[in-house]
Amino acid sequence: MKVLVTGGAGYIGSVSSAELLRAGHEVVVLDNLYQGHRAAVPKGAVFVEADLANRAQIDAILTGHKPEAIMHFAAYSLVGESMESPFKYLGENVTNALNLLESAVDHGVLKFILSSTANLFDDPEKMPIAETERIVPGSPYGESKAIIERYLYWLEKTHSLKYACLRYFNAAGAAPERGEDHAPELHLIPLVLQVALGQRDSIKMFGDDYDTPDGTCVRDYIHVLDLAQAHILALEALDGGSQVYNLGNGQGYSVKQVIETAREITGHTIPAEVTPRRGGDPAILVASSGKIRETLGWKPQYLELEAIVKTAWEWHQTHPQGYNDR
Repeated sequence: MKVLVTGGAGYIGSVSSAELLRAGHEVVVLDNLYQGHRAAVPKGAVFVEADLANRAQIDAILTGHKPEAIMHFAAYSLVGESMESPFKYLGENVTNALNLLESAVDHGVLKFILSSTANLFDDPEKMPIAETERIVPGSPYGESKAIIERYLYWLEKTHSLKYACLRYFNAAGAAPERGEDHAPELHLIPLVLQVALGQRDSIKMFGDDYDTPDGTCVRDYIHVLDLAQAHILALEALDGGSQVYNLGNGQGYSVKQVIETAREITGHTIPAEVTPRRGGDPAILVASSGKIRETLGWKPQYLELEAIVKTAWEWHQTHPQGYNDR
């Protein structure tokens, strides 16, 4: 199958592109390189620098390359930034996705995988969070994904588009050739590893008085390779009908657990300082992956935090400046 991967030069998109190629699919990567890296695009993929804000560019790509399916990773994805710049998220994220979807329908590309978010669930009634949980987005970023999911719902009814939405919290870890390189970096595991690399003095823990076993927030961490496999399984199962899947490790790990694991793996003391809580941080957020495990046979290979952090550390050691293209 020929697959158009938007955001395929980014962290999850590039790993997914490489895994698609490994699975025997053809890949066309569309990325504007705002946060992506040309060096992250795997050999064997066709790369097109373009912007989803430009409908004519999308039309030209779909006309010229004739993909059979789309994986949509490209989006602004910072929860905190979305609270400060809501129009960027409720506007551009949504408009760009609509451009892509309109063009896909016009060109008969009726298989669509959305990289969604578990930020759809700001106040879950049950933990781990299942697909049946009510949707109450926790930020404009989460709201933008909820709107796109509704577009997909209606396009199935009106245009027979088949889709899958994959909702997850924190992608982590690395493949041997591809890892996490953001500017600015805001994710916990790479920030902790930057301390071990001597690139920052310490790591901040935002609050240590939450109602959790060690007082720090508990979050999901899923290895990026396992996420890529989930996207591919969902793509290959689309003929069976549209679906939504929540993805999680089922238990979650605390901030202190992540820091201590990184200390053990790196051999570095990694100084940590407690700072005031951030507004809007729930104590625990963990998603369930029971549905995709049962229906598609998804079997994550990196179940333990140690394995996730170890692969990230190996990549950051060989790429201390990331892709070194800024």
